[in-house]
Amino acid sequence: MLLLGIDVGTSSVKVSVVDAATQKSLASVQYPETEAEIISLQSGWAEQDPESWWQYVQLAIQKANALKTYNPSDIGAIGIAYQMHGLVCLDAQGKVLRNSIIWCDSRAVALGEKAFSSIGKSKCLSHLLNSPGNFTASKLAWVKTNEPELYAQIATIMLPGDFIAYKLTQQATTTIAALSEGIFWDFANNELSKDVLQHYGISEALIPEIKPVFAAHGGLSAAVATTLSLTTGIPVTYKAGDQPNNALSLNVLEAGEVAATAGTSGVVYGVSDALTYDPLSRINTFAHVNHTQDQNRLGVLLCINGTGILNRWVKQTAGTQLSYAQMNEAAASVAPGSNGLFMLPFGNGAERILENRFIKSHIHNIDFNVHTPSHLFRAAQEGIAFAFRYGLDIMRENGMSPAVVKAGKANMFLSPVFTHAFVNAANVSVQLYNNDGSVGAALGAGIGVGVFANAAEAFANMEALNVVHPTHTTEYNALYEEWKALLNNQLK
Repeated sequence: MLLLGIDVGTSSVKVSVVDAATQKSLASVQYPETEAEIISLQSGWAEQDPESWWQYVQLAIQKANALKTYNPSDIGAIGIAYQMHGLVCLDAQGKVLRNSIIWCDSRAVALGEKAFSSIGKSKCLSHLLNSPGNFTASKLAWVKTNEPELYAQIATIMLPGDFIAYKLTQQATTTIAALSEGIFWDFANNELSKDVLQHYGISEALIPEIKPVFAAHGGLSAAVATTLSLTTGIPVTYKAGDQPNNALSLNVLEAGEVAATAGTSGVVYGVSDALTYDPLSRINTFAHVNHTQDQNRLGVLLCINGTGILNRWVKQTAGTQLSYAQMNEAAASVAPGSNGLFMLPFGNGAERILENRFIKSHIHNIDFNVHTPSHLFRAAQEGIAFAFRYGLDIMRENGMSPAVVKAGKANMFLSPVFTHAFVNAANVSVQLYNNDGSVGAALGAGIGVGVFANAAEAFANMEALNVVHPTHTTEYNALYEEWKALLNNQLK
């Protein structure tokens, strides 16, 4: 059997077709080739059109089919990974009512803080494992408050992956994992949070049918199957947010195991078997893909909004004629510390690790007679690595102290400068794998449809490409302390 994996990212949609027998990818494409638009109508706002995601999904599948490296009729199940925390609003006919308010949008922060206080901090943390913060429930409350006529038309709300599954199958479902990312789930009572719904005045009727992550979420409709040259009725058997899915794709499923990504945003994602939470909600806890009501498997998530997006901004500003590989080479020509140049990468919305403050990005100590674009390239990558260290220290405060982190050799981890700064500033080793979110989603579909007995079987052939160990921790720790002092000045 072949398995189709769809990864709905912020920048693009990636699709892979995987042979279940070998766990090897037969085709892997993305659409669009250039980065998709983020609509920002005001500072701190971020939206995307859900219908554009659906268009990209279809075009990516057709692009993969055109490679002719497999027979589309041999695809037997579909898995979906997606950007987390987004809000999609549909009317009774399944029409999208407004752009999705996506993960890095900050407009609902004040509403979330009010809910945190009104429901009670202790109750929120012990039941939701988080503050309502700037998550999906608070985004929906913003729509209710500011767009009441539109809100009155909403029949169903979805996370981005739920929406793509709906477009494929015309069946609306969600999962405990998705609801937990939206801060709709009460872990203490194993049910939808009555506190959140009542505080915001949200009807439970807006929530789709709840199913396990690994389950049949509907069969491919005849019309879509014809358009995409697939077989009518093949099931969507897996849906997960991009970070839980990344952890799955790295075989990070048990307590103490840790995964990381450094794409548009940066994430460290550790697995816990305890209902754990940070008292300040600087890191967040959600249901992992293998969480059940009988067995706790929670994903403890550290997120840095301003990661690859800072690297992209630097490229657009100072490296327009260079590829990312050439930028990495230029950064490597500069000594650690970038001759005193430091960058704070927090220019992509409110940062949870900074208690939902939006301090924006800052460049410190620039000297027009010393610093070159190469210094900017290195300072950006080091600043991102230092932000990871800052977040990892918060995770350590909360009892998670990884010695090894698994990551895909992609995005920022393609840069030796960033990887070297990450392992040395954080004092952890990094195992790098040739993993891919869409391949992980495909293998997740295989678990859901029963081709694999479990995740261990699905990832039996996975081997690390290389392991990077810390070698200059004293040097990078000193640089980190300088960087942290600059950050603390902004937080005063």
